[in-house]
Order: sequence, then structure tokens, then C-alpha cells
Amino acid sequence: MKCFFSVTLCVLAFVSNTSTWSQEAPAALKTPPAGINDNFKSPDLKVDEWLEKFEVESREVYAAREDVMAACDIQPGQRIADVGAGTGFYSRLFAKKTGWDGWVYSVDIAPKFLQHIAMRATADGIENLTTVLGTDVSIRLPPDSVDLVFICDTYHHFESPQQSLASIFRALKPGGRLVLVDFNRIPGVTREFLIGHMRAGKEVFQAEVVAAGFDFIDEVPVKSFEENYLLRFKKPHAK
Repeated sequence: MKCFFSVTLCVLAFVSNTSTWSQEAPAALKTPPAGINDNFKSPDLKVDEWLEKFEVESREVYAAREDVMAACDIQPGQRIADVGAGTGFYSRLFAKKTGWDGWVYSVDIAPKFLQHIAMRATADGIENLTTVLGTDVSIRLPPDSVDLVFICDTYHHFESPQQSLASIFRALKPGGRLVLVDFNRIPGVTREFLIGHMRAGKEVFQAEVVAAGFDFIDEVPVKSFEENYLLRFKKPHAK
């Protein structure tokens, strides 16, 4: 597992080498806003309210779901972890795409979301899906168990990103991929809410993932994205 110190050094190295990234340096050393996940852990969480926010065409990652799925390049029979699955609409798409020979693990820290995902999967006849209650430090999946980890609008909620990334790295098979979708954080461009909500932007998050042992593959342009971006990484094969 990479320590926080080594991740910080990596981030600062990225920043010092490129002047346009200097705006991220202070944010890279911050933790997420206090209580950022309290609502999701609450037993009083109202899933219907989040369905109205998450599964609507006005949300970029919902409207662009076909392009995002194409970027994930899922093959039949693959095992996929949807980390921060929320209401589970991507989990359901993954389950259909990977087919009966594959499997989807819907990972979230919100028990209410997981209950909804399980009930919706049953109603839709989806049998190749398992819900997993994650923690602030782990996705709680066995080593070398999945081909793809998908994190959508969730990484900025990681309270212990180095530990969470270490658990993701362990869970991925060698050669397995990580797809990260999150919000841009550009002062003067990004909405003020996101500036206050996001502890850092794309370059810092990319540096953290690389520091955790992943190889960066590419950034995939999604035509309809205005506030989001999509990055792809790979767990290298053992040398």
C-alpha cells in the first residue's frame, strides 16, 4: 500500500512539472469536506430523492451513459465492480452487457442504496449482480477478482483515497482496468458548488491513481460532457 507521504510527493511532482496544474497544489493536501458522506450512511436516506437527481437526462453521466459504456469496453463474461454505485443504473447496464457468464458487484457505503439496487435487480430479472457494503477505506472485494472497476462521480467522496485505491488495486486482476469519471475543478470556470465540494481536480486525482500503482492509459473525450471527464487506467502485470 502506498503511504500518504509518497502520494503527496507524486502529486507535487506532477504540479511542479506543469505550471497550469499549480492551481491544484493547495487542494491536493486537503481532505474531503467534513461530513461529505453522512447523508449516504444515514438510515433515513430517501432513495426516491436521489433517483430524481441521479437518473435524469439533465445529469451528464446519465445522459451520456451510452458513450460511457462504450469507453468501458465491457466484454461478455467479465467481472465488474461499480464502486459508489448509488442508485445502480450503471450496475444494471453492466450486468446486461457482461451477460450471464459475467458478474457485477455494486459497491456502496449506503445500505439504503444497496437495498434499492437489490430490489430493482430482482424486479428486472437481473441475477448476475451482488451488492457489497464498502467502507471508508475498502471496497471489500477479494484479490484479483474483477476485470474492471468503475468509479463515477464518487472518487471525490473517498475519505481515505490512498487506502481505497489500494483495495481497488488488490481487487483488480493483473491487466484489469480502472475507469474514473469525475468533475472538473477549474477555478473561474467550474460552478462554485463544485469548487467547494471537490478537494482537487483531474490532474491531482490522476496523479493519486498513478501513485497507487496504476498505469495511465488515456482520457476519453465524451461529446456531451461539460463538467465531467473520463480517465482510464490499468493494473500492470507483475514483472
